[in-house]
Amino acid sequence: MRLILIAALLASAATPAGAKKDRDAPAPTQGSSAEPDNPYPSTYRAYPGVATAIRGATIFDGEGGRIDNGVIFLSDGKVTAIGGPDTPIPADIALFDGTGKYVTPGVIDIHSHLGDYPSPSVDALSDGNEATSPVTAHVWAEHSIWPQDAGFGRALANGGVTSLQILPGSANLFGGRSVTLKNVPARTMQGMKFPGAPYGLKMACGENPKRVYGSKGREPSTRMGNMAVNRQTWIKAREYQKKRAAGKDQTRDLGMETLADVLEGKILVHNHCYRADEMANVIDMSKEFGYKVTAFHHAVEAYKIADLLRDNGICAALWGDWYGFKMEAYDGIKENIPLVHRAGACTIVHSDDDNGIQRLNQEAAKALGAGRRMGIDIADEEAWTWLAINPARAMGIADQTGSLKVGKMADVVLWNGNPFSTYTRPEKVWIDGALLYDSANPKLRPVSDFELGQIGAGDVK
Repeated sequence: MRLILIAALLASAATPAGAKKDRDAPAPTQGSSAEPDNPYPSTYRAYPGVATAIRGATIFDGEGGRIDNGVIFLSDGKVTAIGGPDTPIPADIALFDGTGKYVTPGVIDIHSHLGDYPSPSVDALSDGNEATSPVTAHVWAEHSIWPQDAGFGRALANGGVTSLQILPGSANLFGGRSVTLKNVPARTMQGMKFPGAPYGLKMACGENPKRVYGSKGREPSTRMGNMAVNRQTWIKAREYQKKRAAGKDQTRDLGMETLADVLEGKILVHNHCYRADEMANVIDMSKEFGYKVTAFHHAVEAYKIADLLRDNGICAALWGDWYGFKMEAYDGIKENIPLVHRAGACTIVHSDDDNGIQRLNQEAAKALGAGRRMGIDIADEEAWTWLAINPARAMGIADQTGSLKVGKMADVVLWNGNPFSTYTRPEKVWIDGALLYDSANPKLRPVSDFELGQIGAGDVK
């Protein structure tokens, strides 16, 4: 079978002689692949890289820090040092001039459907919504992911996206498990699966579930029906979890296993929700049943309850100015992100779109500008937390990525200008210290296996 082009190119160009090239061999994980909670373990292995330094750039560390005319070192897949202009640089190292440019952690998108709503967008590839029941906690988004989706390469090259969470769609109250990926070429989903990242549970409020099932004459057809089905499902999950904890025999149920893991804090809840009142209801419901909402996604009215989000430790994953396209999205404002940030709540910029994921830096820039126009002066380096450490925290991977700190994964973007400018694009992108995109090198421009046989595929931008 054909391999993805860039994988073959990288392997032949960068793998040392005699080095192991088997990318499908199981990677080290936190637990044995034989464990029942790990039936589809990550086989991700970092592509080979070389010791690298970037000097002279403005560095945003992803946690709100900034170094002007800085130096950063990457080695063995990790960030090994970061410092000012006087930092000495060894002679035997790949050196890149960052003068007039910017270095940031790789962009992390907490809400993507790449792979389960892949390109080309045709019915045969539409695998994001199991719209057969309002409760489909038993499905896993990873089992729909098509690694050949051209969107992955575009997110890398145009958006500097190095990690992303793939979620099921929002037709259902309980949509199923999400999965976090490293944005690298691979033949299988497991070859992209972020090692050690916890699963998420996608939930949805509001119009989508009641419209999908109300149109079929089924429950729920109202917002009170949404809450009732949610609560009834959590009651069942609590009973299942109690029996499991007590070691009692019961028929294995994939959906209840997922929900029991949520109740035990092993799986993170990502809740699609627009209106402030509904988010407040969900917060109360989470307290009723003893689980925690990790993040509300879309949340166009988050600014109305920013204090509740802050006090309950819940992140808000938001757009810069995408609202008003349906009734529950009517009361959005361009200042949503800066207002939530000013309140001290965890604020994230997300895409939910195969085009938007290529411009998340610009989405953040729009919010930054809207905030400044209303008198909320947020520094550029602080705003980068919306694309780096905050999504990493909400996805449970902040100990490994999301900021340029010594010992973390060397997921790094060199931008050809200020990343909040409309005219700026990634110049180079490293994932785990391997140079996977270089705008000056045609051999390091990702083209998926699916695209290779298409007319003009070599001209993909």
